[in-house]
Amino acid sequence: MNTVVVGGGVIGLATAWRAARRGVTVTVIDPAPATKASHVSAGMLPPGHEQLIGQEDLLRLCMTSRDLYPSFVAELEEFAPAGFRRDGVLDVAFDEDSMRSLERQRDLQESLGIRTRRLSPEECDAFQPGLAPVVGGLLSPDDGSIDPRVLNAALITAVEALGGTVVRRSVVRVGDHTVTLDDGDAVAFDRLVLAAGCWTHHIGGFPDGAVPEIRPVKGQVLRLHADPALLKVTTRAFAKGSSLYLVPRPDGELVIGSTYEERGYDEVATAEGISALIARAAKVIPGVGSLRFGEISAGLRPGSPDDLPVIGPTAVPDVYMASGHFRMGVQLAPVTAEGMAAYLTDTAPHASVVPFTPLRFSS
Repeated sequence: MNTVVVGGGVIGLATAWRAARRGVTVTVIDPAPATKASHVSAGMLPPGHEQLIGQEDLLRLCMTSRDLYPSFVAELEEFAPAGFRRDGVLDVAFDEDSMRSLERQRDLQESLGIRTRRLSPEECDAFQPGLAPVVGGLLSPDDGSIDPRVLNAALITAVEALGGTVVRRSVVRVGDHTVTLDDGDAVAFDRLVLAAGCWTHHIGGFPDGAVPEIRPVKGQVLRLHADPALLKVTTRAFAKGSSLYLVPRPDGELVIGSTYEERGYDEVATAEGISALIARAAKVIPGVGSLRFGEISAGLRPGSPDDLPVIGPTAVPDVYMASGHFRMGVQLAPVTAEGMAAYLTDTAPHASVVPFTPLRFSS
């Protein structure tokens, strides 16, 4: 069984790796693997958030992926380091409304059996001294983050080690069990996985409406450096209805994000976007202005018509889709990869994956 995966981001690479582990012959096609949305992502792996309340299907998918992450990483690290940290996530509130939201989040997490500890302002300051004064916080000690750049490199290594192929070209058209590349070459497939995010509809050959449209949602991210590290653990700061995430790396890098912009295929990092991030970060971490500049970057998150993941077979025979993860691609990579590997080997996927079928958009 030869499977072609179009898209070399974290979802496409993870799908290819898990399928290869099950004996599927895989070819990943992407002009620049691991350079788009997941390359920009901070890789935060939070235990949950208030927006999941009432989203039972998405909540179940997130919790399944959370449970899978340790074994997913352990297997991957047979091939290369994956950049996984499970040293805690700290959520802090800077006003009373935000603290009430965190209390609802705590109720949700505790109902799911997620270890959660409420911290007083003094405890937040003792645990994370670099923060400005807060109203209170939540510590989830069993959660953390992963470095998507390290993760993607490990996935490419693992795919190739298992006999898979990574082709650095673009797919321009899909025909009858064949994809045509931008250099005119054709690659045959038994099954095809569309994991190209918001670039899926740049590919020709599909009947109208057969594949859900994935739109781009721009996010800008700032990377700074401190020596020693300014923060201990991944932190989410909530104030006045908005949030800011701060993800430290072992080498002293601090990833700060993110913006949310509906601007089509604009991938340009702007002074306006980055200055807004710096201003927000300075309110959370007073010492942020003294950190060394590292990088600014912008990526395009893949948003589905209902802003939920799209996982499984499409209306086109032997064509599958793994996309639309929006802000959760890295977080949902393990469960998506497991679900897609099941579909590709004609076995039953985990029940949490089933509601996210692309066929939900069919008339």
